[in-house]
Amino acid sequence: MAEKTLRVKQVKSAIACPADQGKTLKALGLGKIGRTVEQVDNPCVRGMIFKVKHLVEVEEA
Repeated sequence: MAEKTLRVKQVKSAIACPADQGKTLKALGLGKIGRTVEQVDNPCVRGMIFKVKHLVEVEEA
């Protein structure tokens, strides 16, 4: 069975945010506005997305 994935797109800059939020974006594979990555849907990734939810858009892929 294929694992569920989430499509995560960065829509805002992390410049004015705390450093840990910028590092979380890097850990997700993001770093520039408009960049999109697909991540496995698991609790760890969900937690990282929750931390930067104001900077990204998420949809199920």
